[in-house]
Amino acid sequence: MKELSFVSATKLAEMIRNREVTPVEVVDHYLGRIDSINPSINAFCTVVAEQAREEAKRAEKKVISGEKLGPLHGVPVAIKDLTPTQGILTTFGSLLFKDFVPRRDAIVVRRIKEAGAIILGKTNTPEFGHKGTTDNLLFGTTKNPWNPEMTSGGSSGGSAAAVAAGLVPLAEGSDGGGSIRIPASFCGVFGFKPSYGRIPYDSNPRNMFASQNPFQHYGPLARSVEDAALLFSVMTGFDPADPFSLPDLGEDFLKDMKNDVRPLRVAYSPDLGIYEVDSRVGQAMEKAVETLRRLGLQVAEVEFKPGEKDAFERAFEVLWFTQYASSWSSVLPEKREMLSRAVVNMIEVGQTISALEYKQVEVLRTGLYYKIRNLFADFDLLICPTLATPAFSHQIKGPAEINGKRINPFTDWMMTNLFNLTGHPAASVPIGFTEDGLPIGMQVIGSRLEDSKVLRLSYAYQQTSPWADRHPNP
Repeated sequence: MKELSFVSATKLAEMIRNREVTPVEVVDHYLGRIDSINPSINAFCTVVAEQAREEAKRAEKKVISGEKLGPLHGVPVAIKDLTPTQGILTTFGSLLFKDFVPRRDAIVVRRIKEAGAIILGKTNTPEFGHKGTTDNLLFGTTKNPWNPEMTSGGSSGGSAAAVAAGLVPLAEGSDGGGSIRIPASFCGVFGFKPSYGRIPYDSNPRNMFASQNPFQHYGPLARSVEDAALLFSVMTGFDPADPFSLPDLGEDFLKDMKNDVRPLRVAYSPDLGIYEVDSRVGQAMEKAVETLRRLGLQVAEVEFKPGEKDAFERAFEVLWFTQYASSWSSVLPEKREMLSRAVVNMIEVGQTISALEYKQVEVLRTGLYYKIRNLFADFDLLICPTLATPAFSHQIKGPAEINGKRINPFTDWMMTNLFNLTGHPAASVPIGFTEDGLPIGMQVIGSRLEDSKVLRLSYAYQQTSPWADRHPNP
């Protein structure tokens, strides 16, 4: 059943409901594909084949007996290895947790299961999701399905690579600085970071009021906007375990995304005013802008400069490093050798950051939020490149230069983290490929709680450029 590999999740769910294919057949197909392809890209770090097959049998019985079926009934899904899954190994990409099996599901996992989806396993991530590429001391490197010499991006690199390679139709990811959008851009899939609070975040229940709020988000990765909207729709809604989560606002994302896009006012920034952007990415963005204009959208190039890039980079360091210090300082003296050097450095630097600097970062975030809000007084959406560069070698942490100009290889190619600082919804939409076949993504950012508009523009663009029809050959 080779034809199932790239069938959309929406279509698979329909086929299962109509008894054109059984959940057992679907699960067996994808498990076989994982066996065949995963060794070459290392997207899955844990596969629960027998558990998935048993779930598929139970799902099949429900179909046969005529029971009410959830919107994802029988559809395989992958869960990022940062997200707790009851009874399934969850390592957070760290040797510290190489044998850890949670006793509970994260809220988002519980909701995905309640919708009828079948978990095939966990996808690879850097240790504690600390960077924008995916490798760790426990499972090694996840490679890009379009070119295994290149990075998949991170920290949801395993999820994006699995979806792109047709190992699974849907995957859950999390995004603390671009961790859904970065690998989505590098792997040529659709990734969506919703408005902060849309999806309850309970992966760190001991520290719910920590600096992770509001820059940590769960979200979907898929080969189509429709599939991502389907998964997103079952993930949303309030849960008291996350005091910052929002109630279900009664929106129908699958319906709303198909509304007319022509009334939308779109601001376009080629570089967000602070980034050096690879010329190949810039050219792809110009073509995407012309495509949107042909759809009847009002797209205006704007001079948008949120502030000094160095200040935002430091703000992100303060938030991330203090979070790591508060979470892991106690294990550092005895288990330093089990942690990557980068994580050790983040913990140690985090221990030196003052409360005053931390509060100053909160002031900077507030100022950034209002600058973006002011932009949205005149526009519905902002578009820009997702990343300043196409995928680079998985053997480096990032490019040392772009267009001949020196950059910080760890962060200067990420154009994503500003919108984690503010909690705005943002997606990465595939818009094309380089001459050597590497995907390029466009970032679509909306005003707070205007998630439907982000999905609507993304869906409209996809209709003109059906990227899901083009597949890698890993």
